[in-house]
Amino acid sequence: QVQLVESGGGLVQPGGSLRLSCAASGGTFSGYAVAWFRQDSGKEREFVAAIRWSGGSPSYAQFVSGRFTISRDNAKNTVYLQMNSLNPEDTAVYYCAADRQVARAVAWYRHQNDLEYDVWGRGTQVTVSS
Repeated sequence: QVQLVESGGGLVQPGGSLRLSCAASGGTFSGYAVAWFRQDSGKEREFVAAIRWSGGSPSYAQFVSGRFTISRDNAKNTVYLQMNSLNPEDTAVYYCAADRQVARAVAWYRHQNDLEYDVWGRGTQVTVSS
């Protein structure tokens, strides 16, 4: 089973950008769906975006509204989340998660529940503030 390590979080001003990375170790992302979730203090963890390593269109939460882009680098075994036009409501700990069964589902992009993802990273803090 792979292990996930997130990086790239930090403090950014409203309107700014950040790129988060999720690197796999101890294995590869081959056969996995990889997702980003986020959780702010006192709130439930929510789905942000997902991508299937084997291909196909990524899946996004409605609140992303074209501001975020999820992508993968096969050679580096890494998934990225490019976040633009950030606002204070985007402040949260961002988690990377992966799961093989989700990737095998016919409508895999509908699987946006965090309970469906089996492998998790420790998260990276994103704070949007002036």
